[in-house]
Amino acid sequence: MSSPKQAATKRNLKPLWIGLAFALLIIITFVPNNGDLPIAGQRALAILAFAVILWVTEAVSYPVSSAMIIALVTVLLGLAPSMDDPSTELGTAGALKLSLSGFSNSAVALVAAALFLAAAMQITNLHKRLALWILSLVGTKTKAIVFGAILVSIVLAFFVPSATARAGAVVPILLGMVAAFGLPRDSRLAALLVITSVQAVSIWNIGIKTAAAQNMVALNFIQEQFNVDISWGAWLLYAAPFSIIMSIVLFFIMIALIKPETSNIEGGKEVIKKQLAELGPLKAPEIRLIVTSLVLLFFWATEGKLHPFDTTTVTIIAIAILLMPKIGVYSWKEVEPHIPWGTIIVFAVGIMLGTILLNTKGAAWLSDKVFGSLGLDAMPLLATIALVTLFNILIHLGFASATSLASALIPVFIVLASTLTANVDQVGFVIVQQFVISFGFLLPISAPQNMLAYGTGSFTTKDFLKSGIPLTIIGFLLVLLFSATYWKWIGLL
Repeated sequence: MSSPKQAATKRNLKPLWIGLAFALLIIITFVPNNGDLPIAGQRALAILAFAVILWVTEAVSYPVSSAMIIALVTVLLGLAPSMDDPSTELGTAGALKLSLSGFSNSAVALVAAALFLAAAMQITNLHKRLALWILSLVGTKTKAIVFGAILVSIVLAFFVPSATARAGAVVPILLGMVAAFGLPRDSRLAALLVITSVQAVSIWNIGIKTAAAQNMVALNFIQEQFNVDISWGAWLLYAAPFSIIMSIVLFFIMIALIKPETSNIEGGKEVIKKQLAELGPLKAPEIRLIVTSLVLLFFWATEGKLHPFDTTTVTIIAIAILLMPKIGVYSWKEVEPHIPWGTIIVFAVGIMLGTILLNTKGAAWLSDKVFGSLGLDAMPLLATIALVTLFNILIHLGFASATSLASALIPVFIVLASTLTANVDQVGFVIVQQFVISFGFLLPISAPQNMLAYGTGSFTTKDFLKSGIPLTIIGFLLVLLFSATYWKWIGLL
C-alpha cells in the first residue's frame, strides 16, 4: 500500500495531468489538416486524446471527465464543419444533441437495469448467501476453498451483472475464513484466496454477456455498425468454453504459485455456519428475487429462440417487477443509494464518443495510422489476431476501466476489421478483441474489482503480477488456439 506521502505526491500530479490533457486537446485540434481527415474527425480525436489522459491518470473522477467530454464535444464539434454539409457548421445545438445521444441508447438502459439487479442482490444479501452456501459445500482444505472461490465467481456471474459487486460479496467471506484460522490479512493464505476470487471475476466477465458493462459497449457498436445483435446464448456459446478453461488454468496457477501457511482451515466451516446463521432463514424478498432472477436467466438464454424479447427489454421488465409494492424486493428510496449513477453517465458518454469517432472518420484515420503500416490486410488472420491482441493487452496496462478502454478501442477495431481480407468475419474479429479487453489480470489497477481486493491489504502488486503474467500469457495463447479451432468451427471467425 502507498504511504500518505506517496498519496500526496500522486494528488499533486493531478493538475499536471489535467494540463497535459488540455495541451494535447489544443495541439491536435489546431494542428494543420492536410485534408485526409474531416475537421470534425480531427476534433473527435483531440477529445479522445483528452479523455484517455484523464481516464488513464484518473486526474478527475470518471463522471467529472464525462461532463468535460460532453462540454468539449458540444463546443468543438458545434463549431466544426458539418459532416453532411461541410459548407456549414454543425452548430452547438446539433452538437449538444450528439453529445447527449448516448443517454438514449438501449445499451445504457441495460447497464442501468443491471446495476439495479446487482443492488437487489446487495440489499437482500442474496449474493452473500449464495457465496456462503457454495463455500459451505466445498470443505475446509485450502485447495477446496480455492476451487470454491472460483465456483462462487462463476455462479454469481450469471445473476450479479457487476464485477465489483461480485468481488464485494466473496472477498469479505474469504477474509473471514482466514481470520478464523488466526492468520492476518496479509498472510499467504489471504493473498491466495482473494487474488483467486478477483481473477475469476475477470475471467467470467468474458464468459457471460451480462457480466460486465464493457461487453455492452462493444455489442452496442457492433449492432450500430453491422446491424447484428448477439444474443445472450450466442455469447455464452462463444465465450464460456474459453472462461471454463481459463478457470481451470487459474486453479492450478494459484495453488502452484502462492503457498499458504496451512493446507486446511479448521475454523472455516464454523465461520461460514455462523455467517449463514446471522443471515437467518431464506426471507420472502430473497425468494422473490431468486424466482425473478431464474426467470430472467431463462429469458436471456432463450433470446431469439422461444420469444422475441431482447436482453435489454426483459431486464427492464424484471427491474420494474422488483420495484413493485408487495411483489418486489425494494422501494425506490431503498435502491437509490445503491446505484452508482456515475457509472451510467460514464457508460453513456463512452458510447457517444465512440460513435462520434466512427461517424466523423476519426476511428478510420486512427486505425490506419496505428495498424496500416503493419500490413495487416495482407497477413494471415491468425497473425493479425495475434498482433492486435498483443496491442490490446499492452494498452490495457494504462486503463483502470475496461468500459473506457472498450469505448476507445472497439470503434478502431471495427474499422480495422473492415479493412481485412474478405473471408474474415468482421463481427467475430471485434468480439474476440472485446474478450481481450476484459483481460484485467496483470495489475491491481487493471480493473475495479482488483482495486477493491487490493484495498484489503491482503496482497502486494508483486503477488498479483505473479499470477497475472502466466494468466495473461495463457489467455493470449488460448485466444490464438480458439481462433484457429473452436471459434472457426462454430462460425465466429
